[in-house]
Amino acid sequence: MLTEPGGSLTDTPPNAGTVPVQYGEVFTRRWIVELILDLCGYSVDTDLTARRLVEPAIGSGAFLMPVLDRLLEAKEKHSPDRPWDELLPAILAMDVQPRHVRTCRRLVAGRLTRSGCPAETANRLATAWVREGDFLLDRVAGGVDYVVGNPPYIRIEDVAPGLLAAYRRTCPTMGGRADIYIGFFERGLDLLDEGGTLAFICADRWMRNQYGRRLREKIVEGGFAVDSCLVMHDVAAFENEVSAYPAITVLKRAPQGEVGIGEAGESFDSKAAADFAAWSNLRARGPLHGATVSGSRLPHWHRTADSWPDGTPEVLAWLEELQDRHPPLEDRGAGTRIGIGVATGADAVYITRDAEAAEPERMLPLAMSADVKSGTYAWTGHYLVNPWDEDGLVDLDEWPRLSEYLSRNATAVLRRSISKRSPASWFRTIDRVTSSLTEQPKLLLEDMKRQPNPVLEPGGHYPHHNLYYLVSQKWDLEALGGLLLSEVVERQISAYCVKMRGKTLRFQAQYLRRVHAPRPEQISASVAEELVVAFRTRDRAAATAAALRAYGMNSLP
Repeated sequence: MLTEPGGSLTDTPPNAGTVPVQYGEVFTRRWIVELILDLCGYSVDTDLTARRLVEPAIGSGAFLMPVLDRLLEAKEKHSPDRPWDELLPAILAMDVQPRHVRTCRRLVAGRLTRSGCPAETANRLATAWVREGDFLLDRVAGGVDYVVGNPPYIRIEDVAPGLLAAYRRTCPTMGGRADIYIGFFERGLDLLDEGGTLAFICADRWMRNQYGRRLREKIVEGGFAVDSCLVMHDVAAFENEVSAYPAITVLKRAPQGEVGIGEAGESFDSKAAADFAAWSNLRARGPLHGATVSGSRLPHWHRTADSWPDGTPEVLAWLEELQDRHPPLEDRGAGTRIGIGVATGADAVYITRDAEAAEPERMLPLAMSADVKSGTYAWTGHYLVNPWDEDGLVDLDEWPRLSEYLSRNATAVLRRSISKRSPASWFRTIDRVTSSLTEQPKLLLEDMKRQPNPVLEPGGHYPHHNLYYLVSQKWDLEALGGLLLSEVVERQISAYCVKMRGKTLRFQAQYLRRVHAPRPEQISASVAEELVVAFRTRDRAAATAAALRAYGMNSLP
């Protein structure tokens, strides 16, 4: 189907509609391919002539040719007299682009003939092995031993609507904002025979993002197991430079057992790759401490479809201990709630510094990300032109200045999909404004930061969509702010969230809700005061020291 992630060219396959599909054209380095084949057990020590392998997106043959080399070496070792035609089931390699199919058929036929295969048979095998087709839609026989490759990382906006709908019908895990590669995982897993292995190098976002939940659920509940995972965010794994946040993930159709996890550094190379493969395949109990790669073995994998945390066995054990000892940060018992500010769909209209844009009652002071940059709240004078009151949407006839303002900007407002779906309420913001939130003191956090930066908004301002907030009935918000400032909470967020380039963390509600913390009444007055002082002075070291005491811990893992 679609080839590897990264740069793209535009092409339109049959029945794709009028929107062109983006085809990634970034090719995996040979030694990375060899590592993937090692990790999934596609080894010449096995009689590969009796195994079936599928590669769903061949591109120019970055995976296919190393696979063929190993198959031929295994034939020579295990069954040199086996007729060439009996290799027919050994490989199926697919792509939607005819030029890739033609190129790879030539490469395969040439490689076979150099190994002594008669030319006619070589052409027949090449034609059978390399197929033009769409892996997500075409029928492929199951009972496969290996599915390997580099599935596409293509945003759904770049796929024709009709084609995307077809993909979602055949791949139920591709819900919401799921990218195309989610479907490749699903179809690949479905093809596996008992004991079969899937090994992809692909973005690892699905392990933590909401759109990966259905795929995680399929793995946890569908008889599959995570065998190993090597995170390679800073590794030059492809011939061209791309920002794909890749990881090598090896999955099996088998009961879940131990898992080998690793992280590769920027200087990770072919020698380090061989070291990691040897460590992983030996099922070594001890950790791997290489100059550019580290590895640890987990006794089990995560048992739920919630976002899968990232970390060493020590960190994962620590997270489980926190879950056993402390409630979630969003705790009904403490009256603590986590949320996100208002989304408008047309900020240029609804957000203004003109306090006279509409009636004073309709001008809501708005907290923006710029207001919290310094670590203390400093309002920059933005307002939300607010079409809501306590009872719902206001009657525009009762607010002539608001009505005139929105009518003057109607073109931009009506362009939004929410206005098109609900013409009677065309002037609403995407999110409803909850008036009671405005006067509540709240802790505000920006989404993307290297470290947590909680800021206390004392009340009177409503948060914008680019800010997440915490309110609580029982917490002293400055003490809670000190806890959030600490490395104890940062470590939890880091384990659960999707990390951006440069180790930037995401402080979204879905990750904040995974944080576990002691209830306020369990924290002594002296420790609570230490948290307050650390929060006021923005002293992360002091906040961490106080947080450790609050959690009853001596140190972090």
